[in-house]
Amino acid sequence: MTLSLTESRRRRLTLFAMCMATFMTSLDLTIVNVALPSMQSELHMGAAELEWVISAYSLSLAAVIPASGALGDRYGRKRIFLTGMVVFSIGVVACAVAWNALSLIAFRAVQGLGGAAMLALGLSIITETYPKEQRASAIGAWAAIGGTGFGAGPVGGGILLTFFGWQSVFWINLPFAALGIACTFLAVRESRNPQARRLDVPGIVLSALGLVCLTLGFVESADHPWGSAVVAFPLAAGVVLLLAFLGWERRAPHPMMPPALLRARSFASASGIYLLCYGGMSGALFWVTLYFQDVAGWSVLRTGLSWLFMNIPFLTMAQFGGRLDSRFRSVTVAVSGILLAAVGVFLLSRAGTTPFAVSALGYVLYGGGFGTFVPAVTHVAMRDVPPGASGAASGVLNASRQIGSSVCLAVLGAVGVNSAVSAWQEKTAGLDGAQRAEVLERSREVGGGRLHTVVEALGEPFRQPAVDSFLHGYQLSIGIAAAATAVAAVLAWAGFRQRAGQLPAAPEPAPEPTTPESSTPEPAGPRPAGGSSADEVTVAGKGLRPRP
Repeated sequence: MTLSLTESRRRRLTLFAMCMATFMTSLDLTIVNVALPSMQSELHMGAAELEWVISAYSLSLAAVIPASGALGDRYGRKRIFLTGMVVFSIGVVACAVAWNALSLIAFRAVQGLGGAAMLALGLSIITETYPKEQRASAIGAWAAIGGTGFGAGPVGGGILLTFFGWQSVFWINLPFAALGIACTFLAVRESRNPQARRLDVPGIVLSALGLVCLTLGFVESADHPWGSAVVAFPLAAGVVLLLAFLGWERRAPHPMMPPALLRARSFASASGIYLLCYGGMSGALFWVTLYFQDVAGWSVLRTGLSWLFMNIPFLTMAQFGGRLDSRFRSVTVAVSGILLAAVGVFLLSRAGTTPFAVSALGYVLYGGGFGTFVPAVTHVAMRDVPPGASGAASGVLNASRQIGSSVCLAVLGAVGVNSAVSAWQEKTAGLDGAQRAEVLERSREVGGGRLHTVVEALGEPFRQPAVDSFLHGYQLSIGIAAAATAVAAVLAWAGFRQRAGQLPAAPEPAPEPTTPESSTPEPAGPRPAGGSSADEVTVAGKGLRPRP
């Protein structure tokens, strides 16, 4: 159903709906971080459960994004997108009324399922709605508003939590969801691709189960020894499942990752860069939030406002991405931005032993670096993707970010907690008897940043040892995040120096006609299954133009 509107107004309402969807999914990637200490206190959550609040959302996004694009092409993009918005909204309400840690984690996964459909199909719907000469500005607005959601999350969360409970960071989504659902239902035209690629069900199942098992193993290592069954078995199962996924993809008739993508070195490098950089970002912001609120004693509002030091440079540099790429080589822009981000993460790792000015500089470099390299990496990622594979490439590239945010967060969380616990046990090794046993019982609370409960139980003399122990794990974990970001710079230098056209071209596929279910003709030309074309993706990277 579409409302009787002029074509111009219908397009604007369609763009508005897509922007609302992107805003919500990016908002929920950051706004929840500020609420973690409040959730931890009210729901009595450990460090591992806090990690799952973030990872459950990211894992669902990563697992379902490729499938959502294929489902939209086959059964209708509007239908699947609208279903995703409804599922996301149901997840929002369920998260807000969650009664314990397990229910909150489960409902965050539901949110991710809905968000995956919105992320996978938003760009496709925009390209179906706007003619080619208007598409660049529409996609630019879509990408810019998505970035605004990322930046607004911490600040908005800080303001909400000053006056309301942690549930407010979920309730705030409902007005945006209602507007998005109404505009989608009334203005978006249905479209599908009758020649869309088939859904790779075995590949989706194997990759999703493998990622969940791997993340479960790393998260549980924060509360259990590495050799215990709850850690070793999921890790082993995850490795086996992911190896089985790679084996299946080599012989699958319609693989999630076409072999041509694996031969595109720039695309493979970009996927690795996103995995490392977004993983480092997720881990760093997780620990920074715990430190400033649980250890330094900052209010949620002050914590949220401090993120402006990162968000403003991020949004500013993202707007200049196209200009930088037109003046400098993409490899230069990408490597420079990643190195700036790595230095920023390292400076954040010094929090607790240096003045806040050092952390503020870390935020600035981190945000500015991210805003610089993301458009360049997006451009180069699609540069050598063979014809007919751009839809799958878009899905894999988006999924790599979410995999980094979930799996790498689990790794960095495990490292940080275990390191803090070891430091705490070493600092209290001289105690004897019952006091020693009581101190050891508080080890995981120290590792998870719940220092106020440690001091309440053990007394004020244990405050400084607890702080020092937490900082030991904090600095090690964020230091590893900085190193991972620096490795991404090396990967960019090695993978992006390849010039376009060096790879053997894949056979040109037959045109894949799009069949809109309306009386008004859509823009002519083939559309890739499940995503956008290479030039459309690069435009989403802030106005970049594909190079010859």
